[in-house]
Amino acid sequence: MKEHSIHIDDLAIGYRARNNDNLVAEHITADIFSGELTCLLGANGVGKSTLLRTLSAFQPKLSGQIFLREKEIDSFTEKELSNLIAVVLTEKCEIKNMTARELIGLGRSPYTGFWGKLSKEDYKIVDYAISLVRIENLSSRSIDTLSDGERQKVMIAKALAQETPVIFLDEPTAFLDFPSKVEIMQLLHRLSRATGKIIFLSTHDLELALQIADRIWLMDKQSGVRIGVPEDLSLDGSLSNFFARKGIIFDQNTGLFRIENNTNRQIKLIGHGRKYTMIRKALLRNGVLASRDAQSEEYIQIEDESYLLCLSGKQPVPVGTIDEMLTYFVEQ
Repeated sequence: MKEHSIHIDDLAIGYRARNNDNLVAEHITADIFSGELTCLLGANGVGKSTLLRTLSAFQPKLSGQIFLREKEIDSFTEKELSNLIAVVLTEKCEIKNMTARELIGLGRSPYTGFWGKLSKEDYKIVDYAISLVRIENLSSRSIDTLSDGERQKVMIAKALAQETPVIFLDEPTAFLDFPSKVEIMQLLHRLSRATGKIIFLSTHDLELALQIADRIWLMDKQSGVRIGVPEDLSLDGSLSNFFARKGIIFDQNTGLFRIENNTNRQIKLIGHGRKYTMIRKALLRNGVLASRDAQSEEYIQIEDESYLLCLSGKQPVPVGTIDEMLTYFVEQ
């Protein structure tokens, strides 16, 4: 049985107004589990940041309850919350004349008092956070010399140094190139396991989230919030329905997204493995639907070193590459 450190009961989120509350989402009931990476997905403007701010106690809830370690979040003082919840925001960290280790040390501020002087124990905790993120090589570097990905690692280490059971992150992979996005997501997943913390983040990197997250929260205006492991959400049609918009298709067989292509022809494709997948992809881009189940006398046979094309009115012809194969379909 998984331990749930956060329990949400019939939560409504939005903004207080004098005459009318601006409701963003309601009837959210869920658990957030320790030792898991949970990703919040949704379109721009759907309320992801509002939900994240509400769970972080930065913004008051409209109704409902949020229990952190079986205690209602409104009953905590700000000081107590700083010992329970760490937050990493989207904004780039623009700091000069400070090393990475010094910035990570600011994560100890809830414990250091007014003057912010770190003790030997505080420095040990900072060094441990650095080792968890594996950024020993960055610790003496000035913040303004780091890449965006390196700065994000430093901010994650700062959150770890705060020693809270919960870490919330708002779009932690924004502004990063693709390899850095993958690295940060893998890092967060590893940290959730290594530390047993709740790590909960909002993101627009759909496919990364579906591959790496332990649990997904799908948020939209029509259906509210749907929650589950990625595979269950795929099998029950939640992901297909969630992303059912023009030009975007969620492929339940692969668990990935693909662009909708108009097809005007079918061909049987005989074979399996990576070559089968790549041929399907290339032909689909060119308006040809290739599959084992295609109702067509024409076919493509995948062989060890080549592909055999059997097209109507032509002798079977072997081709060595997919590029060469495509010429036979573009010509027609």
